[in-house]
Formats: sequence, structure tokens, C-alpha cells
Amino acid sequence: MKAMVLEAPGEVAMRDLPMPEPAPGDALVRITHSGICGTDSKIFTGAIPAKLPVVMGHEIVGEIVEGKAADGSGPGTRVLIDPVMFCGTCFHCRAGQTHLCPTGTLMGREINGGFEEYCTAPAAHLFPLSDDIDDLVAPLIQVLTTVRHAFTLSKLVPGEAVAVLGLGVTGLMQVQLAKALGADPVIGVSRNEYKRGLAMDMGADQVASHGAEAKQAILASTDGRGADLVVESVGHLSVLAEAMDVARTGGRVLPFGIYSGTEATLPFYELYFKELNVISARAARAEDFPACIELLRNGSIDLAPLITHTEPFTELSRAISMLGESGERRLKIILEH
Repeated sequence: MKAMVLEAPGEVAMRDLPMPEPAPGDALVRITHSGICGTDSKIFTGAIPAKLPVVMGHEIVGEIVEGKAADGSGPGTRVLIDPVMFCGTCFHCRAGQTHLCPTGTLMGREINGGFEEYCTAPAAHLFPLSDDIDDLVAPLIQVLTTVRHAFTLSKLVPGEAVAVLGLGVTGLMQVQLAKALGADPVIGVSRNEYKRGLAMDMGADQVASHGAEAKQAILASTDGRGADLVVESVGHLSVLAEAMDVARTGGRVLPFGIYSGTEATLPFYELYFKELNVISARAARAEDFPACIELLRNGSIDLAPLITHTEPFTELSRAISMLGESGERRLKIILEH
């Protein structure tokens, strides 16, 4: 089968790999669509360590060829794959934190992922998709699960003010989910006018550019207090500092972006003086998958506007290059298999 293999940082090659053999309890899945994201880009460059050679990709949708999903659905069933593998027996797994399993692996990082024609996955990691969920949209549900998990940890209460700093794919999901959970107001922040417009279309009550404009908008919308919850969705430490600045005293900051740097200048006194609660979230739990599928089915979340480009999965190198370009209207790239 065809597979796009990361053989060294910055080096991807199409290889002919043997068809994977499903272990007992696993299913063989023919991959139809996959998503490419910033994590893949960082694995590609080596900023996020991976076990090479590896087939990247963790946003995976396909059709069962052999075996069954946990609900008994068999061959021919469209499924979304939970890419986070775990042992099931350690302290974290027994506590329900399977996504934090110390011996766990991520498809596309330690084990082969979705940028190939076929893969295998345990039955419990396969979530059937109804016909009303579009093939192109389906890989984005995996991203939405991470947003839902983060919001669950943030304990958002209806009526709270939420500011989302950064309006890329995840930021625009966060705007929608915050509104679906009853946040009011929701303020989206980006330097990109196109993305600010999308945020308004997706339910934001107000949008602003970074810096003084954002701070003024957030303070004006909260009687001068600042936001109850500020989501840093860029992955830049300077934006994390901005998040601390616009959060209210006693508020919460959710650093959703992934930081690969090890040094930064942050307003640590402000962190102390404002008694800010910094909430970190990683990946998602199994229960987030059916919940996010239902969010699409009931119309609470619309992911289709986030997809701006499609490419054959064999053009992975080009797709990764596109991620690094400052395209004014580039958001999600979906790979077709």
C-alpha cells in the first residue's frame, strides 16, 4: 500500500509498505480522508520529537474493511479514529485519564498514522459516523474533541465572558463551542480581518485585533473586569502574556496552543497578583468523540467553513509547505486518499 513516510526531519517520501495486519480486537480501516495540522508540521520539522521512520497523521476517517467497532459495526462502516493509544492498566488509565498514559502512543508520532491507504486501530478507538456528516468535515471532529476536553477542564459556566486569542482552526472552533455552552460575551481576537469576519459569522459577539484594541474591547464588554476565561489559541508565548493581561482578577487562562520553546518572558507577578488559574489540557478523552459527533449532528457546531483546501494525500509535502505560508484565506487542509 502507498504511505507517506517521514524518514528524517523535513524528509517525506512515498513508500510501498506491507498491508497492516489487525491484532485480535483491532480492525483494519481503509483511510478515505485525513486532516493535516500544526502538530504534524512540528513533527515534520523535528520541533516535536517522533519515532522515525513514521507515517504522520492523527486526524483519520475511513471505512472498516475487517473487524468491528466496539458497538459491533462491521465492514463498510465509516468511522472516526481516536489516535491516542493507552495501556489500560496504569494509574492514569485506571483513573480515567487514558490520554495521559505514560506508556501511551499517538498515531502519527510514535506509531504509524493516517497519511497512508490503510491502518489498524483497536475497536474501542473507532467511532461510527452517520451519513449526515460529510467526509471532508469528519477529520476535523478529532480536533474538536481536544477543544471540548479543554473546555470541560476549564469549567465554563453559562454567562461567563470568554476571549479567544487567535482565530485559526481551533480558535474558530473555540468561539463556536463557547457560544454553544452559553458563554456571553464571546470575543474573538486576530490580526487577520478575514478570520475576524469568520468568527462573527460563527457566533462571536465581538472581534478585535491583538494588543490595545483587544484589551479595550474585552474591558468594555466586561465592565472593566476582563474576561472570565481567556483561551490562548496561537501557540506563541507573547500571546500567552497577552492572555494573562486581559483575564480578570481571579479568572482563568487556557494555554491551548502547543509551545515548543523552553524559555520565555511572562508577567509572573501578574499571574500571582491577579490569582489567575492556568489550565492546561492535552488531547481528549474517549467520551469526547461521541459528544462532538453529536455537536455536529444537532447543528451546534459547523466545521465546513474551516476547510479551505483539499489535496491528495500523496501531495503531503506540498500540503505541509502550504501550512507554513501566510495565506490570507488558508485554514484547514484536508487530504483525500
